Amino acid sequence: MSNTQRIAEVSRNTKETQIRVRVNLDGSGEAKLNTGIGFFDHMLDQIARHGLIDLEIEAQGDLHIDGHHTVEDVGITLGLAVAKAVGDKKGLARYGHSYVPLDEALSRVVIDFSGRPGLEMDVKFTSGSIGAFDTQLAYEFFQGFSNHALVSLHIDNLKGHNAHHQCETIFKAFGRALRMAMTLDPRSAGVIPSTKGSL
Repeated sequence: MSNTQRIAEVSRNTKETQIRVRVNLDGSGEAKLNTGIGFFDHMLDQIARHGLIDLEIEAQGDLHIDGHHTVEDVGITLGLAVAKAVGDKKGLARYGHSYVPLDEALSRVVIDFSGRPGLEMDVKFTSGSIGAFDTQLAYEFFQGFSNHALVSLHIDNLKGHNAHHQCETIFKAFGRALRMAMTLDPRSAGVIPSTKGSL
């Protein structure tokens, strides 16, 4: 895909979920989100706004069971869409990081478009749920994303007492780290950002 138009759309349908994701990596942060889980939509909106990604997500899942399949599969489908939109990675900054505070909470996210999926996440949520969102599912979302975007992802909540604040700082920092990593460096135009020559 050409770096001049980093847009991708991916649909993923299983017996558990039907998901469509469209991304524009060079957008303005506009989001149209409908996952059926209000707090999750709020977190996805943070990715769009802080990542300056135009993001459309439509998800139908087996929420009568719980939110696990929906949240995980949105992560998978978003990862696939980002990987498709990034394309051959020529000129990509590759690495991104961000620290984001929200009142008493502080989180750090570091990302590498390495081509090697991996998630290291150290977050001790102070509550098991935020609205209808099971806080354990934050891990499942980022695991699905890292596996299918083929990125190494490190997520740490350094401080925080309020679970809403903890989670929001994670998603905001993720959006900003993603934005940094996906930036095109004009000095490296046409160059794969690796001494190996491939990612």
